[in-house]
Amino acid sequence: MPELPEVETTLRGIAPHTLGQRVTACVVRNGRLRWPVPEDLHSLLSGQTLLELKRRGKYLLLRFESGHVLWHLGMSGSLRILEVAAAPGKHDHVDVLFANGRCLRFNDPRRFGAVLWTPDSLDEHPLLKHLGPEPLSPSFTVDYLLGNAKRHSLSCKPWVMDAKVVVGVGNIYANEALFAAGIHPLKPANKLTRPQLTRLVLQIQSILRHAIERGGTTLRDFVGGDGKPGYFAQELKAYGRGGKPCVNCGKPLMEKRLAQRSTVYCTLCQR
Repeated sequence: MPELPEVETTLRGIAPHTLGQRVTACVVRNGRLRWPVPEDLHSLLSGQTLLELKRRGKYLLLRFESGHVLWHLGMSGSLRILEVAAAPGKHDHVDVLFANGRCLRFNDPRRFGAVLWTPDSLDEHPLLKHLGPEPLSPSFTVDYLLGNAKRHSLSCKPWVMDAKVVVGVGNIYANEALFAAGIHPLKPANKLTRPQLTRLVLQIQSILRHAIERGGTTLRDFVGGDGKPGYFAQELKAYGRGGKPCVNCGKPLMEKRLAQRSTVYCTLCQR
């Protein structure tokens, strides 16, 4: 599933081709995504100029004169920049065509993604208003995380993956950050110490920044907005390495299911 670095990579890939451009048409081939695509999306967007493109958590937010498109890549979605005349494939569900001859195309084999429209402010949108702070923002601090952790007794891995706690730390990067911080994923959140949380904040931020620089993590489905894959997968130290030797101590890494997600950790290095 595309996580924060993949979504940020997508944003940076599509922005130079779409920002400031006028929409000439919108083609919806299959509107049956996670939520129905608005049937009147063509009339809503045609003639409007894309004024701003930003990210909130794993949502891409496209601001036009009269409202916003909220775009979520879901489990397997990708956004690509193509020529307007490029023939669509089987899972190419939505195209936004621009006056500069570019096509923003959404491909989603599993159809868990979303393309939604709102004419209202995003501050109170039900999909956004309960989200926690951005992990790379000044509001994501040790003091904030310590205060939040005290209220939760669940294991720290699903806790740090909760978008109400902090956005964008999905399964891949939760595995990596906990490994780098030396924290056992089963440790209750309210048992984490300030030094542990200090390391966790630093590692989340460091790993996410590095993954963005490397273009995200290419797994089974993700392709960046420019058609180029990310390469952070070559540097993963925990995720997908169950049974392989720990890069620190050499002991085989343990792998188990935690909250229905693959969790990999070192029983010696993570406490």
